[in-house]
Amino acid sequence: MADLRTVSEAPASVDLPTLTSLADTHHARVVRPLGTHEVAGHLVKAYGIEAPGRQVEGVGAGLAVAEAHLGSAGLRGSLGVAVLLVHAGGDGDYVLVHTWIEGDMSDLAVFVGPVGEPEGLRPGRQGLAPCVWEAAVLAYERDAWVRHVLDGDGEIGARLAAWSAEVLEGEVR
Repeated sequence: MADLRTVSEAPASVDLPTLTSLADTHHARVVRPLGTHEVAGHLVKAYGIEAPGRQVEGVGAGLAVAEAHLGSAGLRGSLGVAVLLVHAGGDGDYVLVHTWIEGDMSDLAVFVGPVGEPEGLRPGRQGLAPCVWEAAVLAYERDAWVRHVLDGDGEIGARLAAWSAEVLEGEVR
């Protein structure tokens, strides 16, 4: 097996034309906070992510999906704190519910649907993971969670308030 750090050619299995096209069309997306809400007994920090030419039309549909999902979150070890992403994507609409669970772990549910049809949101296929823009928000939120809640000072209520107050806003790539 070759050490690819020193090889200038990619293995034959790398789809170079598709990867090049993906890199050539990659762009920033706007992220905006949509407030912190109480949903199904959980503290939920919500964000909108918008593809060029798209807008998140409120947080209601995302909160409804989150409520249905979080209703059984205790069975998955939920700690009662979650992040909700409502993504008006270029090819459809997405809702991600990222819940902090026991043992320094998290639970992630991805819902997908056609553009502008929130009633069409359904669980994504098994193995579906966040896109690059969603992953950027979740990485930010992971750092805020550790900084304020796990490594913070004071009582837990104050730590949660600090976590809730810190939000990501602007462009992500």
